Amino acid sequence: MSMIASIQEKAKSLSQKLITIRRHIHQHPELSFQEFETVAYVKTMLLEMGITQIKSIANTGLEVIIEGKNPAKKTIALRADMDALPIIEANDVPYKSIHTGVMHACGHDVHTTCLLGAAQLLNEHKDHFEGTIKLLFQPGEEKLPGGASLMIKEGALENVNSILGQHVMPLLPVGKIGFRSGLYMASTDELYLTIKGKGGHGAMPHLCIDPIAIMAQMLTGLQQLVSRNANPIIPSVLTFGKVIANGATNVIPNEVYLEGTFRTLDEAWRAKAHELILTTAKSIVEGMGGTVDFEIRKGYPFLKNDPAVTARTKAAATAYVGADNIVDLDIWMAAEDFAYYSQISPACFYRLGTRNEAKGITSGVHTPSFDIDEEALALGAGLMAYLAVEELQSNF
Repeated sequence: MSMIASIQEKAKSLSQKLITIRRHIHQHPELSFQEFETVAYVKTMLLEMGITQIKSIANTGLEVIIEGKNPAKKTIALRADMDALPIIEANDVPYKSIHTGVMHACGHDVHTTCLLGAAQLLNEHKDHFEGTIKLLFQPGEEKLPGGASLMIKEGALENVNSILGQHVMPLLPVGKIGFRSGLYMASTDELYLTIKGKGGHGAMPHLCIDPIAIMAQMLTGLQQLVSRNANPIIPSVLTFGKVIANGATNVIPNEVYLEGTFRTLDEAWRAKAHELILTTAKSIVEGMGGTVDFEIRKGYPFLKNDPAVTARTKAAATAYVGADNIVDLDIWMAAEDFAYYSQISPACFYRLGTRNEAKGITSGVHTPSFDIDEEALALGAGLMAYLAVEELQSNF
């Protein structure tokens, strides 16, 4: 039996086990850098598979080694993130989160499950490939500074020739796999600011310095800054999603607090935009009599898929799922700390379809009703294993 047929057959036989694993992880979510139970569970699963080269890394992460024949020949890394989000789950399912206010709403339970499945498949086939496969079970993707940066600092990419990452995509039907070569996902920066004025009675604004009115002008100015200064061919997003004023119908507050994000795909423009955002906000606010405390927390870099690795991975995926199930992706302005890996090692970050309209599984990530068609689990596990083997065998 060929390698591809063997992996496909064994992955299919793991389907129920993977569903059980995924539901356990989904039911017991943990926030970023608090994945203590999750990482213990993953380690237990690996040991049951007979995999023993396991090293703790980045406090709540694991670095796992599976060696084939001639292990020094080449090393390929596979990555899965394990953290959940601070969201109250709305799904009425048997595996609903038991931790109120914490939910696997971004599919990291799926990623971890698929990598565990790939681990078993690779361990069972290790006498049939040359090289080493490093499995990275990573904490803290959802929170700065990003678990990937910590994994890298502790040597996760040492001796790694290339790295692959898989992420759920609820926009793609189950069975479909998405790829994009080159620039794919945006950098992300967090914006925190407080506009200070002088509060008072809403009927006497002339005696106040209204921070809400100042905020309105500032937001308009900042949006024009992006639209009038960014090169049109460079995607940029500036969004403010949190505003707290704490006034009343007849009360002008002393200050307004805001949080937002800035995203782009060009580092030179990113640096320039930071300067423009700060100076523009300061000039507008001070020009209207207020003051502003503005902090920009620099987050993840942009994610770039190495063209050669992506071409090889896409070709291998085509062989595994068929050309009709391969989808070309557009640039996505969401961010991912996998970008740190892509800045250091040749990388490919691809998408696993999880949507099933007939089953009502259509909600997007980061929503209280997010769920997946669990048929994606065996496919995702088998595909990761096969892509790793093919990448090891490539001549690069």
